Amino acid sequence: MHQHLPKGPFRFIALDVETASGSSASICQIGLACVDHSNSIHSYTTYVNPETAFAPFNVQLHGIGPETVAQAPSFPEVWSALLPFLTPYHLVQHSNFDKNAIGAACKAYRLPSPDLSWSDSVKIARQAWPEFKGNGGHGLGHLKTALNLSFKHHDAGEDARASAQVVMLAEERLRQSFEQIAQTRIKAQMSLPI
Repeated sequence: MHQHLPKGPFRFIALDVETASGSSASICQIGLACVDHSNSIHSYTTYVNPETAFAPFNVQLHGIGPETVAQAPSFPEVWSALLPFLTPYHLVQHSNFDKNAIGAACKAYRLPSPDLSWSDSVKIARQAWPEFKGNGGHGLGHLKTALNLSFKHHDAGEDARASAQVVMLAEERLRQSFEQIAQTRIKAQMSLPI
């Protein structure tokens, strides 16, 4: 972990992963977008050596291959630093893919299943922009164009930042706080050290 994790506290953290193959456990990149109380986004991205083969489809999609991650830490190394950092916060993912991938990687390495709070920015986007249903949909690719976001799709750090932006735009559009639109169990704010 060459890059330092951002310093909190944060309102919420968006998390995105890229995988090496069709196996959801094959995480090769993790990106975080940590949103602070002034709505600034603090990004963190790390490559992960999935210790498994890369599928050509995935390499073509995100441009990460075996040579990219050759010197990268394995998932257990990365996760040992990320888990205590993420645990106090409410996490946002765009669809359930990221939560499932983290769960699958933990299982593959026989690590305990993490007890994290998750919200799905696809569902949040559906609340905020119901008119996109059947009209481009609520995937990041379409939201990028429709909401005029600029990011490089299929880069974990960039996709996490886009998910965070979607949530903040939804807060404005719905005039509701993150806690209201994400229907969080307010565990996050309770356990924060003062």
